[in-house]
Amino acid sequence: MIVKMKFISITGPKSDIDRVVNTYLSKYEIHLENALTELKTIQSLTPYLQINPYKDTLKLANDYAAMLPVNMREKAKKLSLEEAIACVENIDQTLTRLNQEHNRLQEQMKIYKEKADKIAPFQNLPCSLSSILDFKFIRLRFGRIPKEYFEKFNNYVYESCDTVFYRCNSDDRYVWGVYFAPREEINKIDAVYASMHFERVYVPDEYEGTLEDAHRMLHQQILDTYRAMSDCKAQMQDCLRKHAEELVGAVNELSTLSGNFDVRRLAACTSNRKGSETFYILCGWMSEADTEAFQHDIENDENLYCFIEDEDHNPLREPPTKLKNPKLFRPFEMYVQMYGLPSYHEMDPTIFVGLTYAFIFGAMFGDVGQGLCLVIGGALLYKFRKITLAAIISLAGIFSTLFGFLYGSFFGFEELLPALWLKPKEAMISLPLIGQMNTVFVVAIAFGMFLILVTMIFHIINALRAHRKGEALFDQNTIAGLIFYGAVVATIVLYLSGHALPATGVLMVMFVIPLIAIFLKEPLEKLVEKKKNAFPKTGKVMFFVQSFFELFEILLSYFSNTLSFVRIGAFAVSHAAMMEVVLMLAVATDGGSINWLVVVLGNIFVCAMEGLIVGIQVLRLEYYELFSRFYKGDGRPFQPFLKKNQE
Repeated sequence: MIVKMKFISITGPKSDIDRVVNTYLSKYEIHLENALTELKTIQSLTPYLQINPYKDTLKLANDYAAMLPVNMREKAKKLSLEEAIACVENIDQTLTRLNQEHNRLQEQMKIYKEKADKIAPFQNLPCSLSSILDFKFIRLRFGRIPKEYFEKFNNYVYESCDTVFYRCNSDDRYVWGVYFAPREEINKIDAVYASMHFERVYVPDEYEGTLEDAHRMLHQQILDTYRAMSDCKAQMQDCLRKHAEELVGAVNELSTLSGNFDVRRLAACTSNRKGSETFYILCGWMSEADTEAFQHDIENDENLYCFIEDEDHNPLREPPTKLKNPKLFRPFEMYVQMYGLPSYHEMDPTIFVGLTYAFIFGAMFGDVGQGLCLVIGGALLYKFRKITLAAIISLAGIFSTLFGFLYGSFFGFEELLPALWLKPKEAMISLPLIGQMNTVFVVAIAFGMFLILVTMIFHIINALRAHRKGEALFDQNTIAGLIFYGAVVATIVLYLSGHALPATGVLMVMFVIPLIAIFLKEPLEKLVEKKKNAFPKTGKVMFFVQSFFELFEILLSYFSNTLSFVRIGAFAVSHAAMMEVVLMLAVATDGGSINWLVVVLGNIFVCAMEGLIVGIQVLRLEYYELFSRFYKGDGRPFQPFLKKNQE
């Protein structure tokens, strides 16, 4: 159902707005509108401009709270504003210092890794770096050479050059090493190695001992730095964990105050004339119950003035929609909102969807065992994970279980339980002019006709609520359509029951008049609503041609929508057939030894696959065959600007 709304306007001294918001409005859910927009006919109103002083601190608090483990974000300590700000500032100082230290260590580790990577290929050099760098007549170069060029160099050039190459390391692509050459020949030797694509590596002379010792030292420095970084992170986490309750409390307090302060964005102010006091104005929607409580709450407040009006006083102002349904049907609000939220003056179809969806699902997927699995599995998922779809599955599973008893099916076994109604595959009925037909199909079509008639009644109610009398009388889904389609249903029932003469009378009288009304819908609506120019400007001839094809389309839609409900019976029969296949594979139909593994796996497969398909198909019936006849879903949601204070 849709909650009844009242439009309220609140005003008082500008300096008093924080007290009003914190003392009164924080207790209630109010959908605020922009006061300047709502009161645009009033001159000399200005926006309430003021910077939110809590915004930056709140952002910091939220950032730090997001770093807490999920289980530590629930418990909060009640803090004052001063305590909340002090808590966030202390945490920020500590974490900023630790983060700076962590960044410094990270940069230091990067330097150590670069140095270690540079000398790693040369660890096999057996002598100390300082000893070979001090050679007086010999020069040396560290570097790498591609493997294919090294082989060429070694085979064709090496013996003819005054150089010694010490190989340190290699992989699939490169050979790392050091070459030595006489001081006076170094330029020539450099050129020879350069022609072999030798890439020089500059090793700093800062290391004592061998390069292996230097690499070991750098590795140790990397480990020490990593431990220091881990210690910084641990201190940061310890700080957050130590002040977790205070931090969450600070977030709550600052969020509340920031939200309350942001009310100013939607407020308007009276012009500040010299010597006069400036007043604020707030406008918005509140539920009828909250409005009464709010009125009682402020009755003795001399600095607060409130004007309350019903939504009917201003037809141009559309109230937001707030749904309130019984807990059992609340999960089905998800399906309604997927199609579109009902407008304020529209019927809330949630209960209708809940009943029809669960009922049709059960009829299409009737099995006691599988239905109980859906009930238990859905209930557990909803309890522990709060998944709305799981609640819908659980409720649909109840009807699957009930229809399982009606069909006499338990995990596909048809002989364990007696059918309280019929067996979908076996039940047949003889109909005049048609012959033998599956009973489930007949019942499914009859049920679909009933639902279509119900949705037409819903459309009539919606049209009357919206004061669209012409639409309520002549639309294909209102009174004219109801009479026509009802006559069709009555005629079919009479013919199938053997009463041909009364059926013919109904056909002659009740078919023609509603069709004429639907055909002339547009001019008749204008006549009822006392509008001029009943026929459109395109001319009467074009109107009649267009109306003829539209009427033909309408008749086709009646037929196709009705036949769509055959799928209810089709899935009921197909479910029984699929489970029969599973039992055949498990050798459960021949009286032999049953393969229970096949039975279990088959049930899981059928339950998962067919359950998904049936769920989608039922939703399709709801949207295309039912919603399309009465429901628009063009409402706007009720969005309370302030969180309701739970104290």
